[in-house]
Amino acid sequence: MHTDVNTLFDNLWQNYLEVTPSAVKVHELLGSTQKDDVINDHIALRTFNHEKIGLEKLAAHFLAIGYKECGEYHFEAKKLYAKHYEYPDTTQPKVFISELLVEKCSEELQTIVNDMVANIDADTVSADDFLYSGPHWQVSSDTYKKLLSESEYAAWMSAWGYRANHFTVSINELAKFDNIEDVNHALKEAGFALNTSGGEIKGSPEVLLEQSSTLADDYAVEFSDGTMSVPSCFYEFALRYNKPDGKLYTGFVAASADKIFESTNAR
Repeated sequence: MHTDVNTLFDNLWQNYLEVTPSAVKVHELLGSTQKDDVINDHIALRTFNHEKIGLEKLAAHFLAIGYKECGEYHFEAKKLYAKHYEYPDTTQPKVFISELLVEKCSEELQTIVNDMVANIDADTVSADDFLYSGPHWQVSSDTYKKLLSESEYAAWMSAWGYRANHFTVSINELAKFDNIEDVNHALKEAGFALNTSGGEIKGSPEVLLEQSSTLADDYAVEFSDGTMSVPSCFYEFALRYNKPDGKLYTGFVAASADKIFESTNAR
């Protein structure tokens, strides 16, 4: 497994850019010309709660380089469970890993997922590049649509597999912006479509975190029966507030994260 946190995130970033071309434009729009102030607040990864590739298997890559488990989250309606992890050096990104509770889904979905997971060699799960290795299977566009009718999350996984679902700009670090409203305005003026589920801004100063996000790029996927464009990855924006003790809040808000998941919904 990786020993260097910077190398891991560099590889995750390059892999994310391959299917999220809009991310480069976001950087140019929000960043300062004087210094690189587009700092990554966190990434998110998705998986299934299958013993071979469950949340803990993904987390092992981060725990091995010094990350610590910090919080857990439940998403009943979406049948998801998640945890987040932080690095001792708080300038490094936080990591949010979720998994679909497959046994709570239909038998048809369970069968499709189990067939997909059967294609993964158990040894590859601990390989350096697993977290940005993409799909280890190929499904048909019809199977994708079947999954989509029940779980957008499962459909996204079937198309994209293992990669960062999103990166997140820390608004706290930006030189040109100091609030989320101005960031959102600049994005819309530049032609970006924002996720409006639950409102453009999720959260509030009262819960110590405000978040917004673009809608995922559409990107062509080679399915077993042909090519189809489907939502890939997106960019999130987070503004964190200080806790009563004066320290910056570093957790996540489940009600907000629930809506952020919908950034990969089809437009």
